[in-house]
Amino acid sequence: MIEQVAQMLVHGEAWTLKDLFVLPNEYVYWSIQIVLYPYMTGLVAGAFVLSSLYHVFGVEKLKEIARFALVFSFALLPVAMLPLLLHLQQPLRGINVMMTPHFTSAISAFGIVFMTYACIVGAEIWFVYRKFFVESLQRLEGKPDRSTAEGLLLVIYRLLSLGARDLGGEALEADHKAVKILAGLGIPVACFLHGYAGFIFGSVKANALWMTPLMPVIFICSAVVSGIALCLVSYYVFMELRKWAAKRGKNFFLPDAVVHGRAAVDYEHLRSVQNHEVKMTSKYLLIFMLLAITLELLDMIFRGYTAVRSWDALRQVIYEHDFVKIFIMQYGIGNALPFLLLLIPRITARRAALASVLVLFGVLMMRWNVVIGGQAFSLTFKGFMHYHLPIIPYDMETFKEGLGGALLVAATPFVIFYFLNMIVPAFMESRDEGH
Repeated sequence: MIEQVAQMLVHGEAWTLKDLFVLPNEYVYWSIQIVLYPYMTGLVAGAFVLSSLYHVFGVEKLKEIARFALVFSFALLPVAMLPLLLHLQQPLRGINVMMTPHFTSAISAFGIVFMTYACIVGAEIWFVYRKFFVESLQRLEGKPDRSTAEGLLLVIYRLLSLGARDLGGEALEADHKAVKILAGLGIPVACFLHGYAGFIFGSVKANALWMTPLMPVIFICSAVVSGIALCLVSYYVFMELRKWAAKRGKNFFLPDAVVHGRAAVDYEHLRSVQNHEVKMTSKYLLIFMLLAITLELLDMIFRGYTAVRSWDALRQVIYEHDFVKIFIMQYGIGNALPFLLLLIPRITARRAALASVLVLFGVLMMRWNVVIGGQAFSLTFKGFMHYHLPIIPYDMETFKEGLGGALLVAATPFVIFYFLNMIVPAFMESRDEGH
């Protein structure tokens, strides 16, 4: 009982091991949830950038996956702040950031930017799907024998239509212009949304590993990479499920098809669309990967060349204590291997999805090495701390800051997307839209 009380009093004691000379009050305070926090916000920003490649820059070949990326980005939004809420000792105080906004605090500025970005994404989805809302509303209103699900959808679409039922040419053209404007406005906001996380780390003068002006730029580039990779592998997996469901008539994996009366989906057409979209997206993933890897290597070379006073401690962390995590897991498995997989000619959808999984792992390790590695060395520069992720929780603290809390954060956006897809079908193609 006494040990449990002591662990509750000192946040971080349960998962920190000390080596050599470490001050008594030093622990790994920022654990797995702070690793996932910039990781999840990066996925949100990266997914939106992928959708904007079509809406802003007119890349027609990404049209189908761009719609999926937009809806998936919206599903990721509520989860972006979940790691912070799980990490806080008093999560109910988190709303204070929104109630007392000011730009002198980076966290407060994040709250303002986050809400602005959420409004932009929500508005863009409304303009993209407004025609679908109105057509679905008209179809359901004219159907006399509605099921319970259809009755609920009718209420939802009445609210979502906001009374704007005009489907004339001028109205639809205005929708398309609004989408382009919002997508263009959303790109810098999305970048700032995640760049601020790098700004927080890069501005910490007391930490030698974090303090670099390149940190925000590195975070933004890796965010775009991770967001595109997540959309690519998620699109591949969901399309595989849709193909399997279409072939066997299992409508459980086609919630949008069930509620909108489109249960019959052509298998060959799905396979063709999947291969085309995944292969095209992999090309843009390769481009952004090249930029992100270059910046990370440049930062590493710059640190070694300048060799400031703290370099001796950093060198031991980078080349000794975290050598496997940085050079094998992050750069080897997470960067070099997927880069080679994407470079090999005649890429297949399956190979692109495998490379995307490795990219997601590499970006996660980058976040891990920044957050955990930045706390690995003592302020004395003569000792080190090792973080052990709690696997089996024995109280709420070790659940939130352990494997259970991490899996909860990772699974939540997919649950949200499943139900969101019933209202705004992410796989609705151009022929379904009517333009």
